[in-house]
Amino acid sequence: MRILVATDAWHPQINGVVRSLEHTASEALHLGARLEFLTPQEFRTVPLPTYDEIRLSLATPRMIMRRIEAMQPDFVHVATEGPIGILVRRACIATRRTFTTSYHTKFPEYLSARAPVPERLTYAWLRSFHNAGGGVMVATATLERELEARGFKRLMRWSRGVHADLFRPRPEVDLGLPKPVFLFVGRVSVEKNIEAFLSLDLPGSKAVVGGGPALASLKARFPDAHFFGPKEGEDLARIYSGSNVFVFPSRTDTFGIVLLEALASGLPVAAYPVTGPMDVLGEATEPVGVLDEDLRTACLKALELSPQAARDYALRYSWRECAKQFIDNVLIAHDFGPVARRFRLLRRNRLISVA
Repeated sequence: MRILVATDAWHPQINGVVRSLEHTASEALHLGARLEFLTPQEFRTVPLPTYDEIRLSLATPRMIMRRIEAMQPDFVHVATEGPIGILVRRACIATRRTFTTSYHTKFPEYLSARAPVPERLTYAWLRSFHNAGGGVMVATATLERELEARGFKRLMRWSRGVHADLFRPRPEVDLGLPKPVFLFVGRVSVEKNIEAFLSLDLPGSKAVVGGGPALASLKARFPDAHFFGPKEGEDLARIYSGSNVFVFPSRTDTFGIVLLEALASGLPVAAYPVTGPMDVLGEATEPVGVLDEDLRTACLKALELSPQAARDYALRYSWRECAKQFIDNVLIAHDFGPVARRFRLLRRNRLISVA
């Protein structure tokens, strides 16, 4: 089974959308499905104003139609609402092809943080965009309720995972910073609300991992903070494990894979009580984070929590289960199609692994 995934978020970007798609694709292979990507790398691009790292594709409807015809996918998933996502959605509607979408970020809130655009107008456009498909995948129950209240239909749950072998406690790691170390990992941009973290009066050190348009200004404004720049893989894992508390100041993220990476590394979380942190931490039987409108209080209380409890809780999330959810959602949206019926039959007869 081949699934075409149309995404405007792709390398060299380092963010939750790209990570989610890559990990899902890797695990989907073990479940009998192959994800093939239609990304900005296949077209000429221009940088997004104020954010050079994000490239906007200069594709045309004909180019997109040709790509889809050449790939001949069994199913189509539109992951983002950018130029590629818009054109693939248009092509699917024109050819009466069912497609699914996913809602990764609170784009109306992001946009209003950068420009005077009313959130209700952006939500109206997004509602029209997503409701044209066979299903909208969302990461959390809170986001599902919020979007349902705004008129979004056919909402489906698609959670996230963590590589617990990579992100793990490493007692031997010392970052050489005064302790305790309070860490933020993510895109360094205005919507992440990193200033709220860096402005706090905290003991020890404040550290930031990531790149983005706000990096230079934050470095200038907060010279006492430690900025590691973008990190991945083993380098990122070591910084997690050399810290003490993970601080998540965003009010607009819909999940936050970094939350799972931090927890798997033994870092309790300090965050605001908003969508994302509430869902990720809300099912823990033992506290693994502190949610408080006073972020400083949350940071200090998080120091008292058990690193082992954080690690144990993160182990409940896997990318294999994430990929299974994704595939099941696609099949539900295309329930009466011949490929979906054939795939279900193969899986029922255990000719395709579901482990």
